[in-house]
Amino acid sequence: MLVHPDFDPVAFGLGPLRVRWYGLMYLLGFLAGWALGRYRAKRPGSGWTTVQVDDLVFYVALGVILGGRIGYVLFYGFDAFRHDPTILFRVWEGGMSFHGGFLGVLLAMVLFARKYRKQFWATVDFIAPLIAPGILFGRIGNFINGELWGRVTDLPWGMVFRQTGDGLPRHPSQLYEAALEGVALFVIVWLFSAKPRPTMAVSGVFALTYGICRFLVEFVRQPDAQLGYLAFGWLTMGQVLSLPMIAVGVMLLTLAYRRRVS
Repeated sequence: MLVHPDFDPVAFGLGPLRVRWYGLMYLLGFLAGWALGRYRAKRPGSGWTTVQVDDLVFYVALGVILGGRIGYVLFYGFDAFRHDPTILFRVWEGGMSFHGGFLGVLLAMVLFARKYRKQFWATVDFIAPLIAPGILFGRIGNFINGELWGRVTDLPWGMVFRQTGDGLPRHPSQLYEAALEGVALFVIVWLFSAKPRPTMAVSGVFALTYGICRFLVEFVRQPDAQLGYLAFGWLTMGQVLSLPMIAVGVMLLTLAYRRRVS
């Protein structure tokens, strides 16, 4: 049985300023996406400039932060929001949703594509391979904070999280998600996008792969206390939100390759 290291959530201080690990992980995720985007932009015939990538990362950051927070409140804390709408702005209490951030990024891409007169799906295809490192760093941040732990297990790598208050060994599901939604997703989408693909295909692979990875991890992740299981004694909100991503991924891939054939 392993025990969570119980990290100090504050990475370092600069005078009165306290920099938390979670915020630092978000910064590293954006920097990784920015570096990878610049690398892709420098490929022959990319159709992108490094200046456009710089602006793109700004739009993505807004989409992730605003969409992630709004999505969390609406998907996971709507009852609390109805009684106290100010919860939406209390970001220091934690709470970000990937699916909300994903929708926020899509909206940001609509605005970005209009500004630079780029085709929407071509823009999404460009950014899709850049997202997984941000998810990886975010899940590491979840692990450092000792949040979003897994269900009780008797496996030898089961880990006791002090934050649960029950002393029971649980799946370190944050690390599972880092491996699947971060590393595996990045490798699959990056390698797939390394060769010319029809428009929407890269976006489809991203949505399909993420949806499957998240759906599977939810079987060992403890559901949010305020929601619990939604049905069948195992269905979680994370799985409900992942099903549309799987469907959209299949649809985009079908449309992409049908259009190429025709």
